[in-house]
Amino acid sequence: MRPRRLQDFEGAWAFDREVLEPGGRTTHVTGRAVWAAGGAGLRYTERGEMRRPGHPPMRVERSYHWDADLDVFFEDGRFFHHVPMMGGETAHWCDPDQYDGFYDFREWPVFSVTWRVRGPRKDYRMTTRYIPEGT
Repeated sequence: MRPRRLQDFEGAWAFDREVLEPGGRTTHVTGRAVWAAGGAGLRYTERGEMRRPGHPPMRVERSYHWDADLDVFFEDGRFFHHVPMMGGETAHWCDPDQYDGFYDFREWPVFSVTWRVRGPRKDYRMTTRYIPEGT
């Protein structure tokens, strides 16, 4: 497996996300993610539908900026995390919660990102699987 570069992500991807809480409640999000030219790097935008038990479906959207070093930034410019070029661990401290992530590129171009989030406000495991459109 070769190291991932920013250009490897460019394009449209279908995604499926599962958010598992300690009590067993599971939230699902399905949608489309696009990495497209924007500034000095790529703008990541996802749009989807969230389905949470006991609630009507909800439309969701989020955006980030990825630079050539695979650093990811929030829309307001704050650093979020670094994507390991070969896959692997990453982390983000969002006071007072800790986000520990793992990028899995072993089945490239299909890949997944798992975040384990712990803190006084949050406690869940979120796994997102990306599949390039057209495959």
